[in-house]
Amino acid sequence: MVRFKSLLLAGFLIFAGAVLVSNWPLLRAQIAAAFATDANDRRAQSFDRLDRDVLQLEQVLSVVKRTIKLAAPFVVHIEAKKHENASRGGRSRTVEEDGAGIILLRDRKYYVLTNRHVIQNAQKRQITIELEDGRRLHPREIFTDADTDMAVLALSADELTPARIGNSNDVEVGDFVLAIGSPFGLSWSASHGMVSAKGRRDLKLGGETLKYQDFIQTDAAINPGNSGGPLLNLRGEVIGLNTAIASASGVNEGVGFCIPINMAMFVARQLIDHGVVRRAKLGVSLDREFDAKKARLAGLKRLRGTRLTSVEEGSPAGLAGMRRGDVILEFDGVGVDSDVHLVNLVSMTPIDRVVPIVILREGRRMRVKCKLIGRSNYSRLRRKPVRSEDELAN
Repeated sequence: MVRFKSLLLAGFLIFAGAVLVSNWPLLRAQIAAAFATDANDRRAQSFDRLDRDVLQLEQVLSVVKRTIKLAAPFVVHIEAKKHENASRGGRSRTVEEDGAGIILLRDRKYYVLTNRHVIQNAQKRQITIELEDGRRLHPREIFTDADTDMAVLALSADELTPARIGNSNDVEVGDFVLAIGSPFGLSWSASHGMVSAKGRRDLKLGGETLKYQDFIQTDAAINPGNSGGPLLNLRGEVIGLNTAIASASGVNEGVGFCIPINMAMFVARQLIDHGVVRRAKLGVSLDREFDAKKARLAGLKRLRGTRLTSVEEGSPAGLAGMRRGDVILEFDGVGVDSDVHLVNLVSMTPIDRVVPIVILREGRRMRVKCKLIGRSNYSRLRRKPVRSEDELAN
């Protein structure tokens, strides 16, 4: 009986083997199809997860798209035909320069804010301002300030979209930013990056040293033609005007500089209201060699502020009681980094404004009040000096 069962099992195995061999191509195809179906299911599931992740990312990136879309109507493309003297022979030649700008609204009149170097040496009829809606205009009046490389172009037009102005004092290193302009004549081109640094001063740009500098540095792509265009935060607010690059090749290498919008708007308002920039004067001379060693001798733990080497008699500083050797630490609530920083702060302070100033004198912090007046008439100001914080309380 046992032998019969063994023979029966052996026969069955032989039969099954024969069936398997004869049907192997079909079975192999079915097995492969099963594995393929399982792999396709896993791949489909992976694509589903990718779609969900991309959808979340696109929702974030849609903010960037909306910012650019909302900003485009207040950005303009500028073409300027300028007369320049040739390097040899003294003959003038006509050169074309592209740039950008932003639209401002002040006292129900429209203006374009841009860089002076974009339109320098060009007449009004040689400057064409193209709007996003296709209109092409010429400025009716031009105002410029060489000390900041700013220009304001007055327009005769209606139904324009003014820029949304931000506060450049709130800008922080690492903020995501967008730049819009006309690189190489390609109008309304957008790029993105972040704020790389703040307070860049004493830069030599284009062979010139601007008198007042406080640049925002960014790695957003800025190239020739971006000048005058806006640097935007994600709220669509203008926080700076793209002005220059640091580059060995003349094109973007990730180091661009922008004029903070607070400085630009101060200059713009002055040019619109007065035709020139009326700047205040403190009436002091500053120690350009004030270093860490001198700071320690003055009683500071680290280098900050700026030291006075002289105070002009009858000046706002003199009438406020400031003296030679004082170190200015704060001006109008802002910590002073250096002599250049103080110059910028004073230059952007409205005339006749009384500002608090914190000084260090012989190791002691003191607070004085100073009324700033215009450079042309500061010596005529006469008032009692206010020397200490105790006196200010009275």
